[in-house]
Amino acid sequence: MTAPATALPEKSPFLVALGERIRNLRARRGLTRKATALAAEISERHLANLELGTGNASILVLVQVAQALQCSLAEIVGDVTTSSPEWLLIREMLEHRSESELHRARVQLAEMFGGSGDRQARLARIALVGLRGAGKSTLGRMLAEDLGYPFVELSREIEKVAGCSIVEIHSLYGSGAYRRYERRALEETVQIYPEVVIATPGGLVSDPATFNLLLGHCYTIWLQADPEDHMRRVVAQGDFRPMSGSKEAMEDLRRILAGRTAFYAKADMTYDTSGHSLQETFAGLRTAVRSAAGLMDWAA
Repeated sequence: MTAPATALPEKSPFLVALGERIRNLRARRGLTRKATALAAEISERHLANLELGTGNASILVLVQVAQALQCSLAEIVGDVTTSSPEWLLIREMLEHRSESELHRARVQLAEMFGGSGDRQARLARIALVGLRGAGKSTLGRMLAEDLGYPFVELSREIEKVAGCSIVEIHSLYGSGAYRRYERRALEETVQIYPEVVIATPGGLVSDPATFNLLLGHCYTIWLQADPEDHMRRVVAQGDFRPMSGSKEAMEDLRRILAGRTAFYAKADMTYDTSGHSLQETFAGLRTAVRSAAGLMDWAA
């Protein structure tokens, strides 16, 4: 007679939610599980159990994970909106609202606190966002030349601000310092250029303050592409960042894209760069940008 199967213990809803937050934070920052575990000085298996909601970590381990992900402990284990009565009242008003309602609320808050320029000023600063391999640099240069605007590769501006390469910033000072340099570079670019096309680093959306600055002062366009196209283009460039050393590069890329999609989708426009030649892609993007900016009467 076959013995009855032993029922698996029910997962704790808190641990499941905690694991999901860790997984989403990791994906948003473009980190593999192996890299995160290494930075947090815990085993990859331990981190996997945490993300699956089956690991009951000590508070010290969670502190290490938070440091590896460059976020506050509260972002992992709790909700900042429980910290004061005003936060609680605001959260109550926003809870269960639709994405479109939340978008309107964010725009009004940005206008209230001076974080958003007028539409015409934003339309004169075009910022391209998306993963590496989406075509931000190539299409950005072509678009800037067509419009007669300066072209700014924000990664190069970050290096100027820091006085060293991107790789050196991460190795010498860490990702937290990199994000500070990134924000400063964007602030300076916005101040210097009333008209510009900006190619942004793929992970810029990971920092809410910097992304809010971009959304408030630039007309943002998400250059979207299939994961396979992202990978093919990165390989053609001879650069595997941010998947260097990973045996599961496509899986990592898909996870990063999934983790950032909701943020990229906050852009003013989404433009798909897959399935067309470079010239076809640029022609479509050019038309879309000119239409948005009211420039259709310009010479073709």
